Amino acid sequence: MKTVELLAPAGNLEKLKTALHYGADAVYLGGRLCHLRAGSGNFSDEELSGAIAWAHARGKKVYITLNTIPHNGELDQLPAYVRFLESVGADGVIVADLGVFAVVREESGLPISVSTQASNTNWRSVRAWRDMGASRVVLAREMTLDEIKEIRDRVPDMELEVFVHGAMCMAVSGRCVLSNHLTGRDANRGDCAQSCRWRYAVVEEKRPGQYMPVIEDERGSYIFSAKDLCAVEFLDRILDAGVDSLKIEGRMKGIYYVGNCVKVYREAIDRWKAGKFAPDPRWLEELAATSNRLFSPGFYFGRPGKEGQNDEETQSYFQTKLFVAKVEKKLPDGRYLLAIRNRVVSGQELEVVSPRGENRTFTLPAMTLVAADGDTVTEAANPNSFVKIACEVVLEEWDMLRRKLK
Repeated sequence: MKTVELLAPAGNLEKLKTALHYGADAVYLGGRLCHLRAGSGNFSDEELSGAIAWAHARGKKVYITLNTIPHNGELDQLPAYVRFLESVGADGVIVADLGVFAVVREESGLPISVSTQASNTNWRSVRAWRDMGASRVVLAREMTLDEIKEIRDRVPDMELEVFVHGAMCMAVSGRCVLSNHLTGRDANRGDCAQSCRWRYAVVEEKRPGQYMPVIEDERGSYIFSAKDLCAVEFLDRILDAGVDSLKIEGRMKGIYYVGNCVKVYREAIDRWKAGKFAPDPRWLEELAATSNRLFSPGFYFGRPGKEGQNDEETQSYFQTKLFVAKVEKKLPDGRYLLAIRNRVVSGQELEVVSPRGENRTFTLPAMTLVAADGDTVTEAANPNSFVKIACEVVLEEWDMLRRKLK
């Protein structure tokens, strides 16, 4: 059976550890240069070195994003940074720009993945990157299964990576200037304001103040807000097409999103490897439990049309469960230390999300609030606090606790 990589986002060290703990084979993350996610935290050189060592000790890989489209003044620091990445053992870099590609080739022996930002949609471009020395191409999202199969057939010696879950951009593989024009925040510097998610109306020049809604016709929508990609129900067909890596989008998302998505896709991949793949309704239920904008198969079966767009009534984010706490550790007295992420109250029924197996439920007892001036018993805990609880179910470090939303 061909080895297939499950690749997860890691916006910071906590997300990295969560992704790998819940079953990812590798993570992708940004350092201090060219990382395309201005608000995700990213890693200092020292943090990066430690993160790579931590992942390698567990047999996992770390890819570094160098996927901005830089201007002249941004290139000066790049050669030294590329040498640093090689020295700390990065497993590869993700590159969109041909100039950055050249620097990486000249300064290191690092494997290069060509980013989805390079918009590779045909086998000739994939073969050209291979001939220039790339190790992998991250195919553009705007591709069908049949097109992916043809690329695999025509370029059998090139690794192919595809996105299977997460936000879809209204522009071709992220090439959008809308945010830059409206807010001054550059999407190709990782600072997108997601202007495509806003609600818009049309105003005719000679009718000021008369706002007309943007509507759809039988050909589809003419505005920008795409549903999220979700490919778990047909993951076997993507794997059968011969891809090497399945990528989850979301370096800006929290650990609940990362852990829950990785768990679902890990189970789906393992079932495919065992020759027992069959879509499980529970997978979609689990993915819907994290923040999403409703789901679409993207371009895998052709152009999504209006079914791939959020309409006026579905502009919001949705989720069915709220992440409330992470299990930090088991204490010597048998209780558990929890890091609170959203307000939680004694008596609520909570669900335990572990890396493997079915979720379990328990009723939250009274908590002991940890404080510098002494611990106190409390019935409610707020975000960014720590509490101790006695629990009737067995918890493990990194387990996540959530509750149902009304």
